[in-house]
Amino acid sequence: MSKLMNKIDFVALIAVDRANANGDPLNGNRPRTDYNGFGEMSDVCIKRKIRNRMQDMGHSVFVQSEDRCDDGFGSLSERAGSVMKGEKNRDIYAEKACKTWMDVRTFGQVFAFKDAKGVSVGVRGPVSIHQAVSVSPVEVESLQITKSVNGEKGEKGGTRTSDTMGMKHFVRFGLYLLKGSINVQLAEKTGFSYEDAQVVKECLRTLFENDASSARPEGSMEVVKLYWFEHDSKSGQYSSAKVHRSVKVVQKDILAMPASMDDYEIILEELPGLTPEIINGL
Repeated sequence: MSKLMNKIDFVALIAVDRANANGDPLNGNRPRTDYNGFGEMSDVCIKRKIRNRMQDMGHSVFVQSEDRCDDGFGSLSERAGSVMKGEKNRDIYAEKACKTWMDVRTFGQVFAFKDAKGVSVGVRGPVSIHQAVSVSPVEVESLQITKSVNGEKGEKGGTRTSDTMGMKHFVRFGLYLLKGSINVQLAEKTGFSYEDAQVVKECLRTLFENDASSARPEGSMEVVKLYWFEHDSKSGQYSSAKVHRSVKVVQKDILAMPASMDDYEIILEELPGLTPEIINGL
């Protein structure tokens, strides 16, 4: 494994076509939007998908979703305890965790469990991800649906319960900007390597593979483009903010509601000495 020597920034364009990119449980699972109507995907949602892709590629992941648990442990505490086995030295604890689980050395993790006998360890990860925000305000549509699952027997000798009514929400179309960076100094502390960075790149390129559901039908979520900037130094030639701003997406007709990628123009501003790798999504 080779050390990560240079800072990396990245920008991904995500198209959402009649799908619920990230439902808000505090708002009836409607797609997340801000007060101005711009669509949002939380960084937690994006990291969950990256972790899932890491698992698909055969890497060990600490924070696993229940339906994707591949090691039989029922909690994070059990998973940590199986590897640490009472280790009390914080530095050794953090080092072992980073070597064992790819998501820990990528995003970091706080270990503060009752069975750790007073050990509380925090790991800062080198990969930081912003929440993804749509370029234009999105139109959220809601459908009333009928659930005919016949899950329980009806009362008074009936053979089935009544159908249940529900709601389904989705974004008609939205183009979201996802931004992130990889910090070399933090990578040195967690052991995050250049090869790990390439795994993260592939995870972003294929972010929605094996992620289909009724809220996100196959083909409704797509990484359109991934811009991958590899600087020539640890600190980078430019700040992450300048790099992220260099990818501009402009709506061609500001009076019309966007319906596809064709309604946008992508402009890449030149940053002397820093040329991104432009990758088509899966």
